[in-house]
Amino acid sequence: MSAYIIPVIFLVVLLLSFLRRREPYGGFIDGARQAVDLTINVFPYLLAVMVAVEAFRVSGASAYLANMLAPVLGKVGLPKELAELLFLRPVSGAGSLAILDGIYETYGPDSYVGRCASVVYGSSETVFYVATIYFSQSHIRCLRYAIPVALVATYTGCIVGCFLLRFF
Repeated sequence: MSAYIIPVIFLVVLLLSFLRRREPYGGFIDGARQAVDLTINVFPYLLAVMVAVEAFRVSGASAYLANMLAPVLGKVGLPKELAELLFLRPVSGAGSLAILDGIYETYGPDSYVGRCASVVYGSSETVFYVATIYFSQSHIRCLRYAIPVALVATYTGCIVGCFLLRFF
């Protein structure tokens, strides 16, 4: 069934373009041109975020800060082993995936820590990455409440998710 999804979508788009009397090839070319322009416009922002995240991680600062936050995590019901994952997930998807893999190797995916790590990874978003992409294209420079609200929502979801895992 899944092998037919792309051809069906392709045929539906062609059919709709003919029914609306639009040129499908010209629309495709315009969309591709806009995608290239978007990539060129967003690339400097992405590069800056990726370099900063990698420098932060390689320097050991993220692990140090995560160890400092570990006692606070215990008070809100999160395993201290998730400190670096919780800290890095809003910043880097690839970096947090590497940490998630390390947690699975150390504690196993079916342990409480492994399941909490899965919840944290699956129920949170790379807030700073998404904000970089969105705000670079919307030309909004005042991020007064957007990032703090997104971080509060992310961490609230993580805390509630790990709390619910205790019962299932």
